[in-house]
Amino acid sequence: MELKSLVEKIKDGYRINAEEALALCDQPLEQLCSAANELRQHFCGNAFDICTIVNGKSGHCSENCKYCAQSAFYKTEVETYPLLPTEEIVAHGKYNDDRGVLRYSIVTSGRALSDAEVDRMCESVRALRKETGIAVCVSFGLLKEEQFAKLVQAGAVRAHNNLETSRRNFPNICTTHSFEDKVAAIQAAQAAGMQVCSGGIMGLGETMEDRIDMVLTARELGVKSIPVNMLNPIPGTPYEHNKKLTVDEMRQIVAIFRFLIPDGAIRLAGGRGLMPDKGRACFQSGANAAISGDMLTTAGITIEQDLTMLAELGYHPALLGDDAE
Repeated sequence: MELKSLVEKIKDGYRINAEEALALCDQPLEQLCSAANELRQHFCGNAFDICTIVNGKSGHCSENCKYCAQSAFYKTEVETYPLLPTEEIVAHGKYNDDRGVLRYSIVTSGRALSDAEVDRMCESVRALRKETGIAVCVSFGLLKEEQFAKLVQAGAVRAHNNLETSRRNFPNICTTHSFEDKVAAIQAAQAAGMQVCSGGIMGLGETMEDRIDMVLTARELGVKSIPVNMLNPIPGTPYEHNKKLTVDEMRQIVAIFRFLIPDGAIRLAGGRGLMPDKGRACFQSGANAAISGDMLTTAGITIEQDLTMLAELGYHPALLGDDAE
């Protein structure tokens, strides 16, 4: 493979396949990352999509995802509580809005919110839209189209639902719902008029083929925001002894993802705080988005630290996606 010619083909609209993406693993890392950064610059400029999340409902989850501290199947130290009141969600949203964050997501534990819970969250979304200028995203599990439609009417613009891994590998990660359930929820959100954010977790024991297949599925679904989580092995979960990935492994992953979705938001998410450089090298290897602040059950990186680092790298905060306009 001639890396430079492939970059030019992609700039002209070519979409690489799984075999070509896998072949990128054989490229020297520095050259691969430089080429990925070139594609990022060509398609997205120096816009950087920074978002924050609030844990709107924690613990007691009915699903058995092996990486998750919130699953009721595992004994962990996670805090548990029901849906946060609107006042608390809005206060948190204002805090982020005041610090220059442009996108804010409410994330809840569980397979899916009930209709009554969706109605309550619609109140929170409406209040956020009224009292802040922040774009509101939701991560409420395997909702149906009519539930997503209510959230759209309330003012939510994007739904998050990670595929997590490849279709082949998914049953090794979770058995209480399926990969097809994930795809159905993504399509339901899109049918309701929402953008979708969907990626996965690296370090679950998956292969590079699994990672590539996951992103190819997201690409087929028209997803342009790809969260890239690095597993933080949580004590009490089945993956508590998994080996943490290295910065160079994460750089290679985000670079290949950039080749697969050259005009997307490749978003460093959970686990970034485990990296000694807090993701800086990945932001020079094709990544151009991040979740800032605290994660759901682990400490993150402060908004101020991230904005300082992004400015040093020449980025400027901006929405990437249909709501960029």
